[in-house]
Amino acid sequence: MNDQLVIRREVQIAAPPATVFAFLTDPEKIMNWMGAEAATEVHPGGLYLVKGVGQGSNARGAFREVVPVHRLAYSFGWEGRDEVPPGSSLIEIDLLDRDGGTLLRMTHSGLPNEAQCAAHAKGWAHYLGRLGVAAAGGNPGVDRGPGSG
Repeated sequence: MNDQLVIRREVQIAAPPATVFAFLTDPEKIMNWMGAEAATEVHPGGLYLVKGVGQGSNARGAFREVVPVHRLAYSFGWEGRDEVPPGSSLIEIDLLDRDGGTLLRMTHSGLPNEAQCAAHAKGWAHYLGRLGVAAAGGNPGVDRGPGSG
């Protein structure tokens, strides 16, 4: 694995791991912070689909590892995009009980080049910020995508 093409993020969220896990797996909760529509089958091999992410693109993959309230791993990519097609990269998320809330540790690997890594890093900064607000009970507002500010 080329460490240059791996995105790593840590975010402290003011909510327990079970709440954050729900915001990562429950389609209704996902739509609070990302996308216009979502479908999940939260078991290894199950579907991960979020429609209308960012500029109206659809993110698709499959769950590879599910450890309720502690860990998720799923393949990830974009429908209709040759550079990062569905299932071509891997997202791993660990949720740790820390300081009265949750420390979310995320790794996104398998991206093909520096440009895609930079674009996805910008997207993750945007969406993990929105997740932190939503999981803590706040309203992250209307999602205008990572390029909106």
